[in-house]
Amino acid sequence: MNDKDRQIEIMVKAAERAYRLPALNSGLWFHHDIRDNYYYATYLFAAAAEYPDRVAFDAETAKEKAVSVLLEVLKLQDQNPESVTYGHWPLHLEPIPREAKHHVLPVELMGSLMAYFLATYKACMDETLFSAFQSALDHVYRSGFYLRPENHFGHHDAKYTAAKLIFGQWFKDAELLEEGKQSLLLTLAHVRKQGMSEYGSLPWFWHWVQAFACAWKLTTDATIKQSLSEMLDFLWEERAAYYLKGTWVGAHSRGLKHDIPKDGSVLHDYVQFGDFILPDEMPRTEYAGFLYYEAPESARQLALHRSEPSVVTRLVTKQDDAASKLHSYAYITEDFAAGGMWERFEEFDNEQHRWDFTLPLGKIEGVNQAYFYHPSDPGTIQDPRHQSGHTEVLYDKNTILALYPIPEGIENRIFGVLPKTDWLQEHGLLLGQTGNVFWSIHLMQPFRLETLSDRCFVTSEGSRNGIVMEAVTQETAKLRGLNSFEAFASAARQNRPSWTTAATLQVLYHTLDSSSLYLSVDGQGAVERFINERPVDFSGYTV
Repeated sequence: MNDKDRQIEIMVKAAERAYRLPALNSGLWFHHDIRDNYYYATYLFAAAAEYPDRVAFDAETAKEKAVSVLLEVLKLQDQNPESVTYGHWPLHLEPIPREAKHHVLPVELMGSLMAYFLATYKACMDETLFSAFQSALDHVYRSGFYLRPENHFGHHDAKYTAAKLIFGQWFKDAELLEEGKQSLLLTLAHVRKQGMSEYGSLPWFWHWVQAFACAWKLTTDATIKQSLSEMLDFLWEERAAYYLKGTWVGAHSRGLKHDIPKDGSVLHDYVQFGDFILPDEMPRTEYAGFLYYEAPESARQLALHRSEPSVVTRLVTKQDDAASKLHSYAYITEDFAAGGMWERFEEFDNEQHRWDFTLPLGKIEGVNQAYFYHPSDPGTIQDPRHQSGHTEVLYDKNTILALYPIPEGIENRIFGVLPKTDWLQEHGLLLGQTGNVFWSIHLMQPFRLETLSDRCFVTSEGSRNGIVMEAVTQETAKLRGLNSFEAFASAARQNRPSWTTAATLQVLYHTLDSSSLYLSVDGQGAVERFINERPVDFSGYTV
């Protein structure tokens, strides 16, 4: 299939789900998030209008259902010019949608996508729906939600910038259009110089892509369109650098449950690259089936050809009280990837996903990420996205060392999320195989392992703890003379790390390829990292 075929596949799949959804008393399908009503209704409308021969339902009936839900969504907009939430929609709709509190988030992306939908499908709309969309967009424009004095160059700002461009052109507002153009140029200059401060942030990275792709689709100004192309090229180059068959490898500044510990925001990747099977679940449909911008050929080649291992390093600037420099590392092969962020940074809600190993989608059932973490508080144990700062790391290709100097008086357990397989459990050691990959996991403290429906979950107790994880392919193991999993396991048993739990917590480990790795943290938090007896060097890390 080509890119367009994959978009149609997403559209039809979303439309067929929407057609089967039962209507609630409110006339909507969902009360948890207004945006899902909008996305599914537009997919249903578009599929009925454009591809009636590809759907398993009556197109006219489907269109009527879609129109009914869309009109209900549009009615929930605050259209009172005197209101502080003028132009906005509620987000969560329980218990009664028409009494739900209006929220700043839905309009950010949905408002621009509404403009795209109206521009694309107005010829298929009856007068009632057409007028309702026109009225809603008029209120969105007049609300000025996109006029923010500060620009933190995050996903919210990206959507404001795109909205300025879209509504500046739509309503022939030359001043707003020029402001949008300048915001775009500032944003482009910033990410080129400072990097993506929202590193690996899903699904919000896709909000960048959708917002600017929407503006690119709608703009008629050649100069602006060129700048939008440069922005989208940058975004897809960034995406390709961390891409492995539907996954986003390495550190994440934030993430939702359907992206950690299993990559779920995959629809845009599927359309662009198509080198994995479209999952049955689509937790964030948004507009992958509508909007498409072809990535640069260099990005596509990088993403689709991982035959040789590569190391990706980035320098990222985070703006807090002072500019913090963070260093991202990822080692990527065609069978797995490993890496993360060298530094801890206090991201929103402790959602920094510091490190993991990642397997391509479709290789195993269940989660495709493997990592350990210390929870930010006891209430986050079962939600492994919220991690404390009591971790120090060392990355070297296919091996990760992590130490956990946990202060007295707080949760003294660390937890591990592992792919579901038959792990061999031995003293201080877990051994396993997933497809073509062999695993050895050394633990400083005793542990217990539980097998859950979609993962294995490890608990290890101790205020001073540590992990050494090494993954190798069968081919690499054979090059080391290890021609079976049993031979690999025997070598791992003979190659234990050296742990020290005195005043300075430390670990020394020799990898299968004979690299010497040393990581330590003392009582004052000072960290030392050595690879082959040389300090880790960040001088080559660039944006």
